[in-house]
Amino acid sequence: MSSSSVQPHLEPQVTRRRLISILLGGGLLASLASFFYPVVRYLVPPPVADLGTDEVVAAKIADLKSNSGKIFRFGSRPGLLIMNADGTYRALSATCTHLGCTVQYRPDLREIWCACHNGLYDLNGRNISGPPPRPLEVFDVHLRGEDIVVSRKRES
Repeated sequence: MSSSSVQPHLEPQVTRRRLISILLGGGLLASLASFFYPVVRYLVPPPVADLGTDEVVAAKIADLKSNSGKIFRFGSRPGLLIMNADGTYRALSATCTHLGCTVQYRPDLREIWCACHNGLYDLNGRNISGPPPRPLEVFDVHLRGEDIVVSRKRES
């Protein structure tokens, strides 16, 4: 057996040039990721889960005056509670059906107004002027002690 037939065990050598290339490539990838990650997070909104709430205490009876409205949180969306001039309550979704803006009660008009594109709804939630294509969702209102409880309408 000759000494020329035995091959030495060769370890891969990490050269200085190879190490600098790996460090520069890693730094470039980290820089690109730190730039694009916030951009992607801004462009893709996080999913908003519906909290599954079917009933919520919207206000206390003493909180509302006659011919006034109050925005309340109904699950993950806003709701609008209105006390009419005759003392009755109405509760509707406060999300405009046009582009999702929050609507508000206008006591001077006695209507619900979307300030984004001047949309109007009547107190039954029907769209009466402006760009909103559909009526607002109407909720049930119950009085439970001093609480005004709003719940989703049950389909029967």
